[in-house]
Amino acid sequence: MANIIVQKYGGTSVGTPERIQNVARRIKSYRDKGNDVVVVVSAMGHTTDELVDLAGKISKNPPKREMDMLLSTGEQISTALLAMALWEIGVPATSFTGSQIKLLTDGNFSNAKIKMIDRSKIDSSLAEGKVVIVAGFQGIDADENITTLGRGGSDTSAVAI
Repeated sequence: MANIIVQKYGGTSVGTPERIQNVARRIKSYRDKGNDVVVVVSAMGHTTDELVDLAGKISKNPPKREMDMLLSTGEQISTALLAMALWEIGVPATSFTGSQIKLLTDGNFSNAKIKMIDRSKIDSSLAEGKVVIVAGFQGIDADENITTLGRGGSDTSAVAI
């Protein structure tokens, strides 16, 4: 059984296409040593701040549920781009949102706490020889609403995984 390495990359590390490609090469080096790799990523650069600013131009007091829907998109962009970068260098990869891996939270919008993670999709993708990339900072509640874990939530996601 291979070692499972969980890596977390923040917004600066995935802030440009070149940096994403550098991260992909680093992930490949760990995989080439025989490790299974699970990666948790944050949104690129200042994406979250830009989304907050955008919401503020639309609404003075946006509903927290809708803010979570909006803010979760930043990490989804990073996961997809990193998966593409890995495929480009010959490394099979698959990206998941918090909801796709069933990262269950308490439903406290904008500051949710993780209750449980269903690792079955992560484990089956690793068994298929893929690098798994998970969008940090997000999950779903019991009613399948997207929730965010608050600032630093991608770090929390990585530790939980």
